Amino acid sequence: MDVSHLTSLASFSDTTPKGIAGDLARLVTSGELEAGERLPTVRELASELGVSPATVSQAWQALARAGLIESRGRAGSFVREASAGRLALRMRGMAAPDDPVRLDLSRGTPDPLLLPALAPALSRVSARAETGSYQSVPVIPALAAVLADSWPSQAERIMVVDGALDALSRTLEQVVRFGDRVVVEHPGFPPFLDLLDVLGAVAVPVALDEQGMIPEALATALRSRPVAALVQPRAQNPTGASMTPDRAEALARVIRDSPDGDALIVIEDDHSGMISTEGDVTLGTWVPAQVVHVRSFSKSHGPDLRIAALGGPRELIDRITARRMLGPGWTSRMLQTILLDLLTDGSSLDAVAEARRQYFSRQRALGDALRARGVTVAPADGVNLWMPVLSERSALVQLAAAGIRVAAGSPFLAAANGSDASGAARSRRPGEFVRVTVGMVRDDVDEVADALATAAQHVVAGGY
Repeated sequence: MDVSHLTSLASFSDTTPKGIAGDLARLVTSGELEAGERLPTVRELASELGVSPATVSQAWQALARAGLIESRGRAGSFVREASAGRLALRMRGMAAPDDPVRLDLSRGTPDPLLLPALAPALSRVSARAETGSYQSVPVIPALAAVLADSWPSQAERIMVVDGALDALSRTLEQVVRFGDRVVVEHPGFPPFLDLLDVLGAVAVPVALDEQGMIPEALATALRSRPVAALVQPRAQNPTGASMTPDRAEALARVIRDSPDGDALIVIEDDHSGMISTEGDVTLGTWVPAQVVHVRSFSKSHGPDLRIAALGGPRELIDRITARRMLGPGWTSRMLQTILLDLLTDGSSLDAVAEARRQYFSRQRALGDALRARGVTVAPADGVNLWMPVLSERSALVQLAAAGIRVAAGSPFLAAANGSDASGAARSRRPGEFVRVTVGMVRDDVDEVADALATAAQHVVAGGY
């Protein structure tokens, strides 16, 4: 496209990176810029607008992250073709093929044999799916009371949504605008990055250790003035790291001490809460007005239950609730009744407690076996383990040949492999990783450890 034609289509009254990206985004979504159309070069548009090439480059990067344009190297930048895929970019990288394997350790899902039985709860659900009003309170009062009693800190408001990602997506939509920066864990959960791309937000990766985000790394990241931070306080996916109360307090102190820290919203994804062996922890204990805590019941009670609770400041939760009323409205009260039964029935509570013990035992057994074979993996909580390998591609192929599937590590990386994601000066061994869903290793631990260690080629230096 000729640069003069592009400037005739857009006003470019705001020549900041955000303004340029916004004008172009509107042209793409309106169809005035068609899929496959070539854009002017960075230097051409910069010269036409009287701005630096760096300014246009930042706008191009934001549009690429949002999936609106793509670079084809020397051929230039083009309006991206609409994807027909049902999964976002990084979620596609996580998706396992449908072909069967002897042992699938790639999916990050709980062991179905450890989920509590649903039949007793289903038998107590009303025979009719009815509700008194479309505008009734979205959470049944008895469930709201149980959730409030179990919440890790005092929340002004608690609501129920359709899973953890639904909670995170709806919260981010209320907090984040195009071009805003958001702190993420590195490595972290790939759909978080996909969500930020959809919103046109910029991920600011922060490095982890065995207790989660490193306070010094977070302090460095906060200098970029992010509007939100996505944190997994327990059984972090993919590393299995869990915060201690001391670490949570240290992170809260960093936020309080940051010049713009009082404007930051922390969104906590406690996706493995009831199967975690670590105690409840939240930054909301120290900065309650800035924390939205999300508790999912997928790992403990089954992914298909599709329920998560989120609690936090009244004004923000009310905005999320009001917006949701213009869409799905509420989470099925039948499903809420089932969850309430599962959270209060003695046999269901016993089943979840047994699952927690089993996952702890499986983590310890496989972790010890791998370390005995020279693969340095950190102790982990929950169902996943983050394993260093000499070559990701080689490890995937070798394990597939042995009838074992694990998840590639690259979709979980929020920054270049081996780099210091937060900008803090930290020494780390460059390397590659795979994620292993340890929760599915029911037996034959030594056989599985042998295969994993061989595929890792006896990497002896690991870590996050």
